[in-house]
Amino acid sequence: MINEKIFKAYDIRGIYPTELNEEAAYSIGRALARRGKTKYGCKKIVVGSDMRLSGPVLKTELIRGITDEGLTAVDIGLVSIDATYFTVGKLGYDAAVMITASHNPAEYNGFKMVFTGMNWVRGIELKDEVINLPPLENIKKGQIEKVDILNKYIDHVLSFVDINKIKPFKVVVDAGNGMAGKIVPLLAKHLPIQIVPLNFNLDGSFPVHPSNPLLPESQIQISEQTVATKANFGVIFDGDTDRLFFIDELGNFIRADITLLLLAKMFLTREPGAGIVYNVICSKIVPEKISEWGGRPIKSPAGYINIANNMRTADGIMGGELSAHYSFRDNFYSDSGFISWLIMMQLLSEYNQPLSAVVKPFYKYAKNAEINLPVTNSEEKIDVIKNYFSDGQQDFTDGITVEYNDWWFNVRPSNTEPLLRVTVEANNEQLLKNKTNLVLGVIQGEAEKN
Repeated sequence: MINEKIFKAYDIRGIYPTELNEEAAYSIGRALARRGKTKYGCKKIVVGSDMRLSGPVLKTELIRGITDEGLTAVDIGLVSIDATYFTVGKLGYDAAVMITASHNPAEYNGFKMVFTGMNWVRGIELKDEVINLPPLENIKKGQIEKVDILNKYIDHVLSFVDINKIKPFKVVVDAGNGMAGKIVPLLAKHLPIQIVPLNFNLDGSFPVHPSNPLLPESQIQISEQTVATKANFGVIFDGDTDRLFFIDELGNFIRADITLLLLAKMFLTREPGAGIVYNVICSKIVPEKISEWGGRPIKSPAGYINIANNMRTADGIMGGELSAHYSFRDNFYSDSGFISWLIMMQLLSEYNQPLSAVVKPFYKYAKNAEINLPVTNSEEKIDVIKNYFSDGQQDFTDGITVEYNDWWFNVRPSNTEPLLRVTVEANNEQLLKNKTNLVLGVIQGEAEKN
């Protein structure tokens, strides 16, 4: 019996083996192959995986499902998520699937899937095909190929920067026992930087800290080491390397929408007037600065697939969000932590200032980290908010965003949990505190009617 909980808004993900197991992996392989054959004419599906402990057994069954449907499974081994996307976007393979649960805890695993033309498969879209698989037909079993794509992938990543313009920085890199431990040394051979490595051994049990860089316990080690080693800055990756956060020379984490602004500035220098996609919970400094620099700010719902799709439809050159996914038109509209890292290093090489000074002007507004509230009736709560704050400027791109002259907020339902996610930003800290309490009070039924 396959647990339907594993089919998420963007991918397939669950706890191994109680939610996601070998039976599910086999059926997902078959369903992907069947969709690939009928909709895209696929003959081969690339399979990559990260270092999670359940990866080998899930890969075996996924590949068995693909080959039982008569397609060839191309095994590219242990790779980063963007290397898997690279096989479709650049190398011309018909489809690819990455076995990963990204930043989730060690007991999780999952699948991220894409077809030719960088058509991502949302997990929820594949649910019925997996659950209702017809009996296996009597067809010739497909083959298994093993292919090493890493040299071509490294060349692709390096093509986004001029290596000669990167200064000899000292950089603390925390791989978090994830795939950055394999990829960073391959990139570093071509770079003039000195790397201080943390947690480079691949270990899906994440023995030092969780794979999620946003958790406070994940940030302690790299913050301390960046200061202790007198590094120019630090960078920490999640498990499959699609997300990364920067740390300034003082050990402070740089908020991801601030990093987005720095990346956007370089791209707008390269291509004036280009579109930059940002999600609804980024600081309003993001659209302000993009407009000031002559770019086109493009608002998007949260989620890396939504960012990529908005880049395509609105002719954007890059995009990013507060979770630290950064996507690039010339990377087939997909995200890449390593491309983001290299571009940031070239950008910082142009400044004669430490990172803390470079980002300081962008912290113009007071902003809270996203607050998660457990609820059982998200739609009803959104209606309550809509009515209570009817005097503000309302937008429904993702949940509800309400803007006033000196503050704004967004409330959006989680795609995976019974939660409302709340973001508030204001012109100063006291106003932020007051308005956060007001929004939370309205949601919880504790605020008096206007």
